[in-house]
Amino acid sequence: MTKKTYVESILEGIKQSKQENLDIDVRYLMAIDRRGGPLVAKETVKLAEEFFLSTEDTVLGLDLSGDPTIGQAKDFLEPLSEAKKSGLKLALHLSEIPNQKKETQMFLDLLPDRIGHGTFLNSSEGGSPELVDLVRQHKIPLELCLTSNIKSQTVPSYGQHHFGFWYSIAHPSVICTDDKGVFATYLSQEYQLAAETFNLTQSQVWDLSYESINYIFASDNTRSDLRNKWNRLKPKLMDF
Repeated sequence: MTKKTYVESILEGIKQSKQENLDIDVRYLMAIDRRGGPLVAKETVKLAEEFFLSTEDTVLGLDLSGDPTIGQAKDFLEPLSEAKKSGLKLALHLSEIPNQKKETQMFLDLLPDRIGHGTFLNSSEGGSPELVDLVRQHKIPLELCLTSNIKSQTVPSYGQHHFGFWYSIAHPSVICTDDKGVFATYLSQEYQLAAETFNLTQSQVWDLSYESINYIFASDNTRSDLRNKWNRLKPKLMDF
């Protein structure tokens, strides 16, 4: 099965779920794996642009991920820049390992719409106050994955997870699972870990979930619908 056929089969499943009025709302990011190199990245961008134009609010962007030790940032700048110019959203995994300040700066210069992990952005091992200031200035949300970072051994303990830093400065942050199958976790467990580790109240956990709606790649109407759903749920779930 070609990559295009694979994507088409996924989109057909999304279309069918909408036709059957299932209570799900799916958006799709096409993935660039660093292991594929710049040629595959360019092909992926072309496909993403094609589906972005031919699907209604379904294929919305690109995710750059994969082994952070493979490839160089400069090899991906051209296709990622092309994607951004075409209107695609960018979610870039960056600063996942120490001593990648130069690479991180290159990716941040693209002004991605979300940052995956950003583990060492605020660390002396590859980060800097200047990089943190750039992220804060543009209010780029971070996707934070506690269990993933612990099991990958990029963070030594939950208490030292960089969620604590970004949350303490009220920066846009989204609790995520990364690959829940690989890391044997689920989203509610990640919220529980964050709450227990950083002494978050029930209201603070709710706010984290609610505010994450601001950072999803979707239309204003979709975000408005989700906020309405959250607000209808709140009285049933919160203790007042």
